[in-house]
Amino acid sequence: MIVGAGPVGATLALGLARDDLDLVALDSRPAGASLRADRSLALSHAARLIFERLGVWSGLEETPITAIDVSQRGGFGTARLDACEHGLSALGYVVSYRALQNGLDAALVRAGVRVEHGSTVRRVSSTPAFARVEGDCAGTEATWICRLAAVADGGGDMVTGIVRHRHAYGRVALVAQVWSREGQSGVAFERFTPEGPLALLPEGDHFGLVWTTTPQKADSLVTLEEREFLEALNDRFGRHAGCFVRVADRRTFPLFLDFADRVVTGRVVLLGNAAQALHPVAGQGLNLGIRDAWELAQELLGVERDQIGTHEQLAAYAKRRRIDRWAGVAFTHGLLSAFGNDHALLRWPRGLALTLLDALPPLKRSFTRAMLFGVH
Repeated sequence: MIVGAGPVGATLALGLARDDLDLVALDSRPAGASLRADRSLALSHAARLIFERLGVWSGLEETPITAIDVSQRGGFGTARLDACEHGLSALGYVVSYRALQNGLDAALVRAGVRVEHGSTVRRVSSTPAFARVEGDCAGTEATWICRLAAVADGGGDMVTGIVRHRHAYGRVALVAQVWSREGQSGVAFERFTPEGPLALLPEGDHFGLVWTTTPQKADSLVTLEEREFLEALNDRFGRHAGCFVRVADRRTFPLFLDFADRVVTGRVVLLGNAAQALHPVAGQGLNLGIRDAWELAQELLGVERDQIGTHEQLAAYAKRRRIDRWAGVAFTHGLLSAFGNDHALLRWPRGLALTLLDALPPLKRSFTRAMLFGVH
């Protein structure tokens, strides 16, 4: 059983679809619908390779990220990561959430994966012999029994036996679409400000904006007239991406770090945001979840049928994913600790770190490879 047929759950389902497993995905959405507002997603090169293997990538409309420009406001030091330095045509790709979900939904239909839409899961528990998933399907109470329950939906609060840790950053993300006079040229920008990181993702003829700030400031920015908002954005960002001339679809959401103390318990495994919900800085969260799903699929396909969901099998998976998972948590949280404040004593070390990253090719290669493929 896969709880959630979003990008992470669908990746797992498609990874297993070519085998003859008895597989069911439960999803709270009505068929063909989306429960989330559209937004820009930054997919890594590794995510592209996974989606290519699953037969999803060719149908997606994507914008390549050919370079990433990193800087800090009010201090020296910049770093630029270029795809050509690593023998790649792009470091990553920007796609819309809805386009990705629609592509995955179509692939699930082509693969013949059974998806029970309109299913709400309230509780997931397990015994040494089986996992139990309880909820309702189309308004009727239902219980599913399975060898293994993979929870890839929400915060995983419905799973018994798991302790969750939550850290609120006291910040919100303002997301929007913005246009510059010069247009986008495939370069993504990550700029660290005293209020938090500010990112621009190239998408089509515009940028996807993710502006981290305080809740009070975000409320003000959402209600500003377009001209005033663009003036504030130009002031925060400088001229790195040109002069901003238009903004659309401003929305906000709270930012926090939320993670489970472990990703397996009994015959249950947690994936994606159910395992760890990260700050969007550096775009690591979804990419980590996609790698989770792909690695679990390979683990399940490589064991005998009666070993699926056993303690030994899940322990092997958890061990394989431990370094990459905790590196992702530490990396995003560490960036915010080092760059997300305005302490004067930190400006010089931050600038030095960016300068060294840009000036030392071995360090830059290692850093970029970790961003693209995770830490193994």
